[in-house]
Amino acid sequence: MWYRILIEKDEDGIFVAECPSLPGCVSQGKSRKEALENIQDAIKGYLESLKKHNEPIPPSIEEEIVEVTI
Repeated sequence: MWYRILIEKDEDGIFVAECPSLPGCVSQGKSRKEALENIQDAIKGYLESLKKHNEPIPPSIEEEIVEVTI
């Protein structure tokens, strides 16, 4: 499944990653790579919890990237 994530560097230099489709699903890391790995684990745990509690799982995203020239 594919989920959009946002990664931002906070004022302390820590990379914070969140998944907007999954409220409260947030993780962090000392590097962008570590934050990405950690949010993947967090998303997996979140989805497993939804499944365990018979809650609906948000659909995977479909996204395209387009180039625009000015």
